[in-house]
Amino acid sequence: MTVQLSGSPRGTSDAVRLESLCAQAWPAVVDRPLGEWRLRAAAGFTSRANSTLAVGDPGMPVAMALDEVSAFSLEQGIAPRVAMVVSSAEERRVEEAGWRWSGHPAAEPAVSVLTGRVCDLRTRLDATRSTDPSTRHRVHAAPPGNWWPLVAGSAEPSAAARHVLTHGAELGFGLSVAPGSDTARGAVRGAVVGTGDERLLHIARLVVLPEHRRRGLARALLSALADWAQAKGAARCVLQVADDNHNALELYRSLGCVPAHRYRYWSPPL
Repeated sequence: MTVQLSGSPRGTSDAVRLESLCAQAWPAVVDRPLGEWRLRAAAGFTSRANSTLAVGDPGMPVAMALDEVSAFSLEQGIAPRVAMVVSSAEERRVEEAGWRWSGHPAAEPAVSVLTGRVCDLRTRLDATRSTDPSTRHRVHAAPPGNWWPLVAGSAEPSAAARHVLTHGAELGFGLSVAPGSDTARGAVRGAVVGTGDERLLHIARLVVLPEHRRRGLARALLSALADWAQAKGAARCVLQVADDNHNALELYRSLGCVPAHRYRYWSPPL
């Protein structure tokens, strides 16, 4: 089963529109149009923000467009890569141009894009409340200082990390902490971020510290984020999960999210 976006025909056009919305939700520092493609760079922070989103028509032959990607990447000091919808016509043309899927033989896995209805997410989350009553979960309008280490790997994130994670629309920063210790970094147990755009809840960077896993904290964080999103008017949700992240895929599928499409990264030959 797939979830069709309102107003979009089934097929590749759904993937093009959904990828465009996701790119707007988590914006790269540099984002230049190349026809319908998007040349993106963010000083190396995240694969998505440092790859060209190659969906739709680049407005020129694909081989020429790939030359533009390589020139842009050299200018920005990042490796040339394009993010392609798996089995799309564009992907076949990139392969014909001699570029290779970055997953050959064992680099980054493909990524599954999952969608669902926020009301279904809420219903299923209500049935599986957190089994850890010693933790409280809250969605903040701005990222607390103790939120950053979990989602960006540092209490002092780079300017690129701040841009990608804080420049979307209608942002909500979820945090799980021990009660009464919202500002104590050692008390943080989990984090997530969501952004709303065109009635979509975009979910990203869900993290629970290893010593607090299997207590329902991920579900509790998502529950708080879903409540926040419904109050903002979001009807559907979307998220990206690497194909080798089996636990996350199982979690989201148990909450009613279904595959929309998959994408993977292509690079020029060495």
